[in-house]
Amino acid sequence: MSQGETQPLVSVIVVNYRGAEDTITCLAALAAELDYPRLETIVVDNASGGDDVARIRAAYPEVKLIESPSNLGFAGGCNLGAAQAAGTVLAFLNNDAKPAPGWVRAAVAEFRAQPTVGAVASKVLDWDGTGTDFVDAGLTWFGMGYKRHAGSPLADVPAAEHEVAKDVLFATGSAMFVRAGLFAELGGFDDRFFMFYEDVDLGWRMNLRGWRVRYVPESLTYHRHHATMSSVDAPDSGRETFLLERNALAALYKNLSDETLAKVLPAALALAVRRATARGELDATQLDLQRGVGPIETADVAIPRTSLAGFLAIDQFVELIPSLAESRVKEQAARVRTDADLIPLMRKALEPAYPLPRYLAAHEVLVEAFGIEGIFGKRRKILVLTGDALTARMAGPAIRAWNISSTLSVEHEVRLVTVNPLADPPPAPFEVAGARRRDLDAHIGWADVVILQGHVLELAPSLKKEYSAKIVVADLYDPMHLELLEQGKGVADDKRAKDLIGVTKVLDAQLERGDFFLCASERQRHFWLGHLAALGRLSPRLYDADPTTGSLLSVVPFGLSTEAPTRTGPGLRASLDGITETDHVVLWAGGVYSWFDPLTLIRAVEILRQRRGDVRLVFLGMKHPNPEVAEMDIGAQTIRLSDSLGLTGKHVFFNEQWVPYEERQNWLLDADCGVTTHYEHVETTFAFRTRVLDYLWAGLPIVTTDGDSFADLVREEKLGVVVPAQDANALAEALERSLYDTEFAAGCVERIAAVAQRFAWPNALAPLVEFCRDPRPAADRLPGSADLVVTDPLRGKEFLRRDVELFREYLADGGPKELARRAAGRVLKVAKTARRKNG
Repeated sequence: MSQGETQPLVSVIVVNYRGAEDTITCLAALAAELDYPRLETIVVDNASGGDDVARIRAAYPEVKLIESPSNLGFAGGCNLGAAQAAGTVLAFLNNDAKPAPGWVRAAVAEFRAQPTVGAVASKVLDWDGTGTDFVDAGLTWFGMGYKRHAGSPLADVPAAEHEVAKDVLFATGSAMFVRAGLFAELGGFDDRFFMFYEDVDLGWRMNLRGWRVRYVPESLTYHRHHATMSSVDAPDSGRETFLLERNALAALYKNLSDETLAKVLPAALALAVRRATARGELDATQLDLQRGVGPIETADVAIPRTSLAGFLAIDQFVELIPSLAESRVKEQAARVRTDADLIPLMRKALEPAYPLPRYLAAHEVLVEAFGIEGIFGKRRKILVLTGDALTARMAGPAIRAWNISSTLSVEHEVRLVTVNPLADPPPAPFEVAGARRRDLDAHIGWADVVILQGHVLELAPSLKKEYSAKIVVADLYDPMHLELLEQGKGVADDKRAKDLIGVTKVLDAQLERGDFFLCASERQRHFWLGHLAALGRLSPRLYDADPTTGSLLSVVPFGLSTEAPTRTGPGLRASLDGITETDHVVLWAGGVYSWFDPLTLIRAVEILRQRRGDVRLVFLGMKHPNPEVAEMDIGAQTIRLSDSLGLTGKHVFFNEQWVPYEERQNWLLDADCGVTTHYEHVETTFAFRTRVLDYLWAGLPIVTTDGDSFADLVREEKLGVVVPAQDANALAEALERSLYDTEFAAGCVERIAAVAQRFAWPNALAPLVEFCRDPRPAADRLPGSADLVVTDPLRGKEFLRRDVELFREYLADGGPKELARRAAGRVLKVAKTARRKNG
């Protein structure tokens, strides 16, 4: 089968209206530039007249040329072309645009990789590639779609805004792709729109039905914006304004829910009127008798065409309502997502869009009067604080913070801040910054919700206030004090004890302050519940609010990418001398720390290589990317043992530097199995070995020491072999089975694929995502809360009887001295109470 036959047929549809020269230039680029094997090119001529059809046919006779008997507009012309297209993917391209070579291939790759993506939005730059046309979509509450950053120099647009793929509300009709079956199911573009906002309406409807529209920056085109429109119309004619105004109202009417539309449509109509009067600078008070009665005037009043366009647009929107109502019934019946679900895709729903003073004043009045902000309010601001380095080479805490930020940024405005001096992050679809301690209050003041890790709370005293208004989520996936028990073994006893007290106090402060807590496993959940109970957080009030405590403490394990690992560069076989393509490779995918047992693993390799000479063990990274993490002696011990056995460079390989996070898959894909070994102690019991997740992601059979939660998973799901701690012979046998028993390994790989889905980041973070949609203080942290039922104070004889019983008890237990001590304590207590009342 040829390469072309393995790719879907893509039908590229170009609409022409009196723009033959532009169309021929576009077709030339399609014919010569595209790096894609299966294309069908369709040109729809919208009754241009003149010699357009003849010129296009002469230049490109192989193109399917469809002649429309009338001008159907961009929407109708595209629909006409789609009706005669043979491709399973439809590509719409303006005739005044030209594609980059990878335009189609990148879009098709996205469709194949993500079945839930219904449309691909191309990246669109101006003709010379220095200016921005389309890199993101936005929608105002009154129905006007807009292209964020349009007209800005590309150099001024943050890289994360145009270099990173993301979900959007709609794609621009100037360069987009749609699954042909989905386009047909939706009835294509709405013919009634003629042109403008037909793409907004289509994307809106896709999203409401559960499909995604995905911006893919690698699908690149260049566009002479409005080249066709400028050849047949003038800006001051009002015709473009008419279509924009009318179609915005039509899209709004079709796609908003009943509840939202009831508030929004009256305000949108009123705003459209004010927009029209402001645009033409009309004196809206000229017929108002309150201004005084003067000479009677009956002459016509001149109205600029740009103002008239707004009034006529409302009139023709009303004219369309009967047919739009039928479409509305269909769309509302088919939708599976709410208006609120789409708010993140609207980006800035409260954007006024037009900088006209009278218009802006009306916008403010209408938003307040109709409660628009309650529907299309600002996105919730979430601050994620970490103490780990944010660079291309990230360790576990930073990776977790990054993915938390990425997942939450779909619905909220997210800012990821590290207090680590190393802050050189890769591009991200959210704000990333480094901060010193003195800068933290500004970030905290910005946020509605703060998610923190590690020691960060100690650097932010404003968050530790008992009734701080900020909602705090504490990520407890790393039980630091248990790690310190192992890590501090080589430290002086008094310092070790002091360090442990300090770390425990840090964790206690988080447990006392947090509104919501995250842990990595059910084992950890039981452990942290004990902590919370000991600190008094499991109060009757909190327990009554949620006896399961799930709303306080949820399991949010470390996660996996939703996309399968794909090779992007050299892996371990190409990077390390001494490893061939036929060698059997065991990978240790992480750092070497005191709580691990790499020494038994080295001894197991020494045993195994006696009968399997092609076995190779690779340690992925010996040097931690965070300079604040001290090097541990266990790494040096491991290298010394390997050297002494003559294994280093022959059967055991140490990668001294940390493999960048975005490149780790290249090393994982070169391995045949993954290993993690540790000692039997309390840290193991409650640990969550994140490296095992990379083994799941890459589909590697797993060999692990018993005792932690992942050992349970490997055993229960049959994902590899679990061995006793410090048993080199059992470990050697487990490695041999995983590497050389192909039937066993294949079974592990098959089962791993199903288990890995549970740990995909969207699934892993689901409790946090749900909490952030409606964040609330913990029940025991609500300001002004009080017990509903209290015990009545003892009075009269009951009070006296109680004291007599206490007198007898104290005297019997400790004699006169105990009685005197208790009485003194009672006097001091009464005195303190009196002072508080008086002072």
